[in-house]
Amino acid sequence: MSHRDVGSRRLNLQRALGDAVAAMPRLWAGAVAALLALAGVCLVPVLLPVPDDLSGIAPGVATVLALVATGALARLSITPDLKGARALGLGPGGLQFKWPELRLVGAALLCLIFLAMIVSILGLVVLAIFGGAELDVAAIQARDWAAVGAPWKLAVLAVVGIGAVVVPLVLLVRLSLFVPATLGRRQMVSLNSMGIAYGSFWALLGGLIVTSAPAIALLGLIGGGALTGAVASVVWVAGVVGVQLPVTLAFLGAAYRQLEYWSPEEASA
Repeated sequence: MSHRDVGSRRLNLQRALGDAVAAMPRLWAGAVAALLALAGVCLVPVLLPVPDDLSGIAPGVATVLALVATGALARLSITPDLKGARALGLGPGGLQFKWPELRLVGAALLCLIFLAMIVSILGLVVLAIFGGAELDVAAIQARDWAAVGAPWKLAVLAVVGIGAVVVPLVLLVRLSLFVPATLGRRQMVSLNSMGIAYGSFWALLGGLIVTSAPAIALLGLIGGGALTGAVASVVWVAGVVGVQLPVTLAFLGAAYRQLEYWSPEEASA
């Protein structure tokens, strides 16, 4: 990767999606053990009776394995072949727990803290504005919207409410490259990932929407009653772990490879 003008970079969504689809067999093959282990642990409480004193272990193990699988998929998504992923510390079948996994935890925590601060501030602003609007509470309870308040007040409150939802969404999309960036730069990358995504918000959002199709389809089947009980749980876990997680990381890795503008010094993983 070479230095490029940050302002001139734009994500080619069609190419990124094509690269993601092409990379799927490599991601499955390289992370097969991690994905199977994660799916197995998630399904243990569904398929087997678990003693009460052990019921709290499965979520913790699943969280660790999800981190391991994410690290494996990220390594595979930002490199052109298995050899390159192994150079970044990929373990057999995607089973590894090294410094990059710990960096992912740190980066995720920093992103969550930042988002929590923004959401808290937005919440306070929204509460203050709604509290000062002097709306008719009785009319709201009676759902008599015409008597709630002046139309201009309702319009302002609607804009504020929409903004309170849109701002976190924008930040989530802008921060979405922190996983491949942390693996690619071999250092913890949190808020700096917004610089990598600069100018490509809509393409990233579109790609994340497209790649969420497996989860949306599964939710439709389960919500519509086509899948129920243990079968629904098995299909959900298989779909999310085996398809949704890999395809999302494949897209984010492909986007990162297009947008990255800085190459760190070679360092051991």
